[in-house]
Amino acid sequence: MTDSTRAARSIASSEAEALQENIDAIKLWEEAALHQRSTAEVLSDRITSIVTGGPALVAHAVWFATWLLINTGLLPLIEPFDTFPFPLLTLVVSLEAIFLTLFVLLSQNRMTALADKRAHLDLQIDMLAEREMTAVLRLLLDTARHLDVKLSLTEAQMADLVKKTDVRRITAELEKLPADGK
Repeated sequence: MTDSTRAARSIASSEAEALQENIDAIKLWEEAALHQRSTAEVLSDRITSIVTGGPALVAHAVWFATWLLINTGLLPLIEPFDTFPFPLLTLVVSLEAIFLTLFVLLSQNRMTALADKRAHLDLQIDMLAEREMTAVLRLLLDTARHLDVKLSLTEAQMADLVKKTDVRRITAELEKLPADGK
């Protein structure tokens, strides 16, 4: 095996280890978020997952069809108990809709909070990576100058790249943009 083959395998192994380390860290973070849910959030997530599936759709279709068949007198063995315009059905369906909406909103709020945490983490990592890249560019520029290497970029372009990014200025500029981004 040549040195270049060993080096390539070592790099691939390092990349695989780093990837697995990242996957494990994300998995732990996600599991911690699931375990931190309140009882109401756990209940809400379970109910939401049940009622958004195909079986719940079928059950509702069967329930409504049966209710209508009974209360329009099409099933002669059962006496209608909620005649047209079906006020009891309207009440039950309205209450169900209210509660299901509350459960879905609770689940969505939790997911939004988790997405906000992910976005914040992503922003922090991006800002750290930007600082690291600026430092790498400075080192690279210093090395190029030391070795008297001709640069393909102008001094002004290099100076712009190696300066620290002013996050406050960028966010202030973003705040000036219209809400639709145009």
